[in-house]
Amino acid sequence: MKKLLLGTACALTTMAGAALADGHATSACLITKTDTNPFFVKMREGATAKAEELGINLSSFAGKVDGDHETQVQAIETCIANGAKGILLTASDTASIVPVVQQARDAGLLVIALDTPLEPIDAADMTFATDNFLAGELIGAWAAATLGDAAADAKIGMLDLAISQPTVGVLRDQGFLTGFGIDIGDPNKWGDETDARIVGNDVTAGNEEGGRRAMENLLAKDPFINVVYTINEPAAAGAYEALKAIGRENDVLIVSVDGGCPGVQNVADGVIGATSQQYPLLMASLGIEAIAAWAKDGTKPEATEGKAFFDTGVALVTDQPADGVESISVEEGKNLCWG
Repeated sequence: MKKLLLGTACALTTMAGAALADGHATSACLITKTDTNPFFVKMREGATAKAEELGINLSSFAGKVDGDHETQVQAIETCIANGAKGILLTASDTASIVPVVQQARDAGLLVIALDTPLEPIDAADMTFATDNFLAGELIGAWAAATLGDAAADAKIGMLDLAISQPTVGVLRDQGFLTGFGIDIGDPNKWGDETDARIVGNDVTAGNEEGGRRAMENLLAKDPFINVVYTINEPAAAGAYEALKAIGRENDVLIVSVDGGCPGVQNVADGVIGATSQQYPLLMASLGIEAIAAWAKDGTKPEATEGKAFFDTGVALVTDQPADGVESISVEEGKNLCWG
């Protein structure tokens, strides 16, 4: 990937997603949490392809790691200074990013949140995302139905995203618990539940190493955990490695969210029982179309009827369908996967 240095000391990880010729009237920015997670790679591909199709100059930026808030702030400031018409943003800190997002909107930029809603959600002009609560609810319902009567005595490990509790992590976590049949208390945060089946929560930073470490921490609390919720598939892969190290990889049910090709393959291989598949390429391409419309005549995108965001869809992928839980097969998931 071509690197574009900004000449600042902030060590921004910055890429030219679509280095088009000079002279295009419209420019846009894509700011993701990292540039290595396959989810964001596919998001960048979707934005780049649509930008090329519509003749939009696209500059792409990413944090060094998931949670790198300061880099994202600096990227937004750069986009404002460069006269971009709009920004597509997956925020690492969904509340703290709001003031600089407001600066961008005050400067006339359209700001679209991709995947991760801001706090509050209307701090962005629109959010194009999976219904993350539904994504969690599907895997929770599937896990409960798969366990049957044993769900009443489950020991559940919760592998979340970050201590800051970004919206995407909260929605998936709370959706899973709801689908499993557990009272979630305050739906705006995780960790306040009192159900004895929950062994504990730990954070993963959404990567494999974080997933392994978090799983080890929870196993230290209770080595008999038999259900594991994971924020995404890399974290699920790490959890599986931790379980494998103690010989328990075959008797623990792991569920996740993403639907990337490696994750769907892990469903096929039995590493993950079921995953909720989302569609990052669609999110990004629709975002670029929204910026093009905004630049053309000031049109803003509208939310899906009945929701506060534009829903880009979700599907549960498993080869072990459960009664009452709609799903697609691994083969179908592979045809739709990314990464």
